[in-house]
Amino acid sequence: MVVDVVLGVIVGVLILAAVVGAASVRVVQQFQRGVVFRFGKVREEIRDPGLVMLMPVADRLRKVNVQIVTMPIPAQEGITRDNVTVRVDAVVYFRVVDPVKVTVNVQDYNFAISQVAQTSLRSIIGKSELDDLLANREPINQGLELMIDSPALGWGIEIDRVEIKDVALPESMKRSIARQAEAERERRARIITADGEYQASARLSEAASVMSATPTALQLRLLQTVVEVAAEKNSTLVLPFPVELLRFLDTAGEVQRQSLRGEGGSAEAPEAGAEEPQLPAVEQLELPPLEELLEHSPLDGAERNGADRNVTDRDGPDRDGTSGGAREGAGEAPAEQG
Repeated sequence: MVVDVVLGVIVGVLILAAVVGAASVRVVQQFQRGVVFRFGKVREEIRDPGLVMLMPVADRLRKVNVQIVTMPIPAQEGITRDNVTVRVDAVVYFRVVDPVKVTVNVQDYNFAISQVAQTSLRSIIGKSELDDLLANREPINQGLELMIDSPALGWGIEIDRVEIKDVALPESMKRSIARQAEAERERRARIITADGEYQASARLSEAASVMSATPTALQLRLLQTVVEVAAEKNSTLVLPFPVELLRFLDTAGEVQRQSLRGEGGSAEAPEAGAEEPQLPAVEQLELPPLEELLEHSPLDGAERNGADRNVTDRDGPDRDGTSGGAREGAGEAPAEQG
């Protein structure tokens, strides 16, 4: 009888020990950390992965996941600094670095990080321009990460990275951006074409200077052009003439016309109806007075007086206003009549 009682007690103790042992033993996974509360007060010691022994009834264990959490940020609509309405969504990567703080300081750290990320995303949209959101996202991602990381450090959370995932634009803005891109490409095409023309003109100028020093090179180039044109099996062959050759022929023709004009001008009489060549105007010579010529003449006095009278009778007017020539005509006329 006594043996049965002893065996019952022993079995009861073992069962109680098993129950208490099962209640005081916990298993922490590798990606978790354990935070122990003893009578409601947190223990500073963090329980590492493995088998954890707890004080029955006094201790409570809370497991915290320390893996990197990927949290999408809902799309936020805002106005950029250059007054463009956009809709931006992003994604946040974070992990827990202090299980005690994340358990004690914040009630739901996932919800807290989500709200901070949305607020920071709207704030960064208002501080940025549209071109930066579309083409220069790296500084914006870094700024957004700093804005979210500031309150998260006090919660025992580390922000690994933040990335803007998509930027939605209105249809009118998409058309405007397309027109801008088309105009930019057209501008670059014109610049490239102008640059090619400039380089080609420079090369042609250098080639012209070389050909001017050696005229034979110009003839060889002309023959090469003829060969290139004839290689196409065309029915029409275009043969260009150099400008220098045309100038030479024009000069030779002008010289021949001048020589013919010089030979035929003295021998042949001008034809009837042909225009006579206009002679150049001869300047009128100014002669000295007749008295000075007579004074310096070698004639004697009588001959000089006769010459004076002849000049006076012919050219000089009489007292009655008639000239000597007129008197002679008047005197000879009655004689012929008689």
